[in-house]
Amino acid sequence: MNRLALVVALAFGVALAGCGRKTPPPPPPGPPPVVPATPPPAPAPQRAPEVVPQIDEYDRLLETASDQIDRMGLLADIHFDLDRADLREQDRQALAQNGDVLKRFDFLKVTIEGHCDERGSVEYNLALGERRARAAFDYLVSLGVSPERLKSVSYGKEIPVCSESTEACWARNRRARFSVTGKTEGRRR
Repeated sequence: MNRLALVVALAFGVALAGCGRKTPPPPPPGPPPVVPATPPPAPAPQRAPEVVPQIDEYDRLLETASDQIDRMGLLADIHFDLDRADLREQDRQALAQNGDVLKRFDFLKVTIEGHCDERGSVEYNLALGERRARAAFDYLVSLGVSPERLKSVSYGKEIPVCSESTEACWARNRRARFSVTGKTEGRRR
């Protein structure tokens, strides 16, 4: 047992000796060591932006096929009263707008089609359709559209847009239609 008592006394003595001395706390940790940062990668060489030429509406239409321009609906149809070829006020306004379009796009060639409703003989309607197309032709020329760019034709009652035998349908068929049929060189070529 002596040994055991000796070990216990020794442990007790070491413990008392350690309690009597105070050790200072360890110093606070300093800032972390400075590691040089890896520089960001160099920016990729910038390519000059591609310059896309701006095409204005004039040049775009100049490059567009005539049948595509016709389907765009740039030119409005006008309508006539029964057995008449004189222009009504609202039709003069539509013709003025058509004239503005034709002056702006001075390369368009247009056929003015005169149409009639189903009533009357073939001969009568062909003559009436011609008068209707010619009335629109003459009005556009009076607005400054070159007559060399215009052509008039009569289809009489042969190409209706409506086939019912009603006043509403007949009124739709009594018209002058503006069809883009070709192009000239235009002012910018």
